[in-house]
Formats: sequence, C-alpha cells, structure tokens
Amino acid sequence: MSRINEIDQQWVGKLLRTSAERFVLPRFHTVVSSRKPDGSIVTSADIDSQNFLQDMLAARYPDIPLLGEEMPRAEQQSLLENSDALWCLDPLDGTSNFAAGVPIFGISLALLEKGHSVMGWIYDPVRAELFSAVQGKGAKIDGAMLHTREAPTLKHCVGVVDYKRLDRNLALRIIDERPFHSQRNFGSSVLEWCWLAAGRYHFYLHGAQQLWDRAAGALILQEAGGQISQFNGQALQEKDLKPRSVLATLDPNLHQTWRNWLEHAADKASEFPNAVL
Repeated sequence: MSRINEIDQQWVGKLLRTSAERFVLPRFHTVVSSRKPDGSIVTSADIDSQNFLQDMLAARYPDIPLLGEEMPRAEQQSLLENSDALWCLDPLDGTSNFAAGVPIFGISLALLEKGHSVMGWIYDPVRAELFSAVQGKGAKIDGAMLHTREAPTLKHCVGVVDYKRLDRNLALRIIDERPFHSQRNFGSSVLEWCWLAAGRYHFYLHGAQQLWDRAAGALILQEAGGQISQFNGQALQEKDLKPRSVLATLDPNLHQTWRNWLEHAADKASEFPNAVL
C-alpha cells in the first residue's frame, strides 16, 4: 500500500526551505570545499543539510529510511535492496557552483516505493522556488500547477546539454552538427529538471546521472507532461545506483526527433561504445 497519503507535503517542503536557510545560504560565498574519493566536491553545507533532513524525517516518519548522496555506496545499495519505501536525498546539488559562488544549486528529496519515485520536492534557495510532484496528481511550483507546452522544431529549440558527461565522440558530433538553436548547462541537475518542467527551455541531455540527481526531478517533469527516456529509448531506471543517460523533452514529438537523431549519430552505438546508453 502506498505511503503517499501519510506524507505531509507542505511540511516536507517547509523542511527543505528550513535546511536551506539554516545550513546552505548562510555559507554561500564563505564555505571551504574538499574532495571526496571520487573527485567530486563536498562542503560542510552538504553534510549538515543531509544530517538535519535525515534527523527531521526520521523523527516524523521513523519507519522510512533515507538514502543520501553523502552516504557510503554499500549503505545506499543495501537501502535500495531492502526497503519497500525510502527517501532519496541530494542535500545540495550543484556543490561546485555553490563553492565557486555561482548562484545555481538546489536541494532534492524524493519518496521511492519499490524503487519508483512517487513524491518529489526540489527547492531552489536563491530564487526561493519550491517544485513538487505527486505521482498521478501533477506537478507544482510554489503551489501553482505546472503544464508543459508544445515545443518548436528541434532546430529552433534551446536546451541543456551536459557535455562533460557525454561520450566524447557523441559530444563532438553534437557540437559539430548542432541540430538545435542553442544550449546551456547550469551545473545543477535537480534545477535543470525543474526549469525544463517550467518551460524555461525545451530539452535536456545528460550522459550519466545519479539516482539522487533524477529521482525527484524526473517525477516533476513527468507529472508536468514531459517525456523522459535513456538515450537508447528505455525507461529511466530508479531501482539501482547505476548512472543513467537522460533524454528529456517538453513534448513527445521533440522527444522522438531527438531519438531519431541520436540513433543516426550513434550508428548503432558503434561510434561511442563506452557511452552510458
């Protein structure tokens, strides 16, 4: 049985806002970063935000464990394998932006049931925007419903492309042919999902996204009417910790156009065999 009706959506949204106000925003421009074993950046804001949210959620919903980005991988895997319901948290996405003084970062929380996102919240501390979604009930920004709009043809589209995580051959093909009008990359996956759902651009390409980067954002976009797959057309999986490619669009026609283009560019995947498809 789903836990959706047990969760106080407004309380969770306020909790993310509180974490941002206490542990994130006060350290913006002042925090010192360090590197994790995988080379990614972490700050005290990441750690304190995760600890605070974990403690508060455990106090209110003690039987729902939390999988956080700043946990050992073995613990994350165990939670996925042994929990029917769990929280999936990115306590500060866009840490490199945050540490460098770039005002684009967010906090993401999803409720997963049997490995699938059923509720999601993403808070943008700088713009004080709260995005949320419930499976089957739509997506919202600050309480107002989100509805995706028809996108223009691909050659007239503006999108987000994370070239850093694309296979090199595929990235070079996209740069060389540039089948769209223009692209951006903001450095915060969770906000990039939300800004697409809000209609601020038309598509999103990411070569290798982690579970906590996509768990809430993908649900928000889907509930707003967007379409999502991996590059190979398969569904975006949430049941394991394997990084997944992301092709997300505002409408099905644009999604199919991108799928056709990627299939042609890949030449049956032989040109970039190491890509995360």
